[in-house]
Amino acid sequence: MIGRLNHVAIAVRDLEKATAVYRDTLGAKVTPPSVQAAHGVTVVFIELPNTKIELLEPLGADSPIGKFLDKNPDGGIHHVCYEVDDIIAARDQLKAQGARVLGDGEPKIGAHDKPVLFLHPKDFCGTLVELEQA
Repeated sequence: MIGRLNHVAIAVRDLEKATAVYRDTLGAKVTPPSVQAAHGVTVVFIELPNTKIELLEPLGADSPIGKFLDKNPDGGIHHVCYEVDDIIAARDQLKAQGARVLGDGEPKIGAHDKPVLFLHPKDFCGTLVELEQA
């Protein structure tokens, strides 16, 4: 069902500082910041030859990333994102197998302008999983 690893997301308190680490220290190509108001974050993507790293900074007081950073003050890995060919078929198959889809269960448009869903970490070895339609 799952395809390639699309990205690993890392929550950070200071997007500019974190971006500088990847760009200036590690020499990575970094996208400009993008506000994702529907998800409560501002993001940049670190473009690697085989995948991406997404840096997430909270946007507003109700950001789910803010809550994550409250529990993990130094930041850290927030989720992994896998591509799927058909997000609705993947959702329906996962739900039939007992997996929990977060939110209302309907895909939302993600940072790549493609439909995304999040799966409950308790169903996936403690890892928050994002599915993105390829």
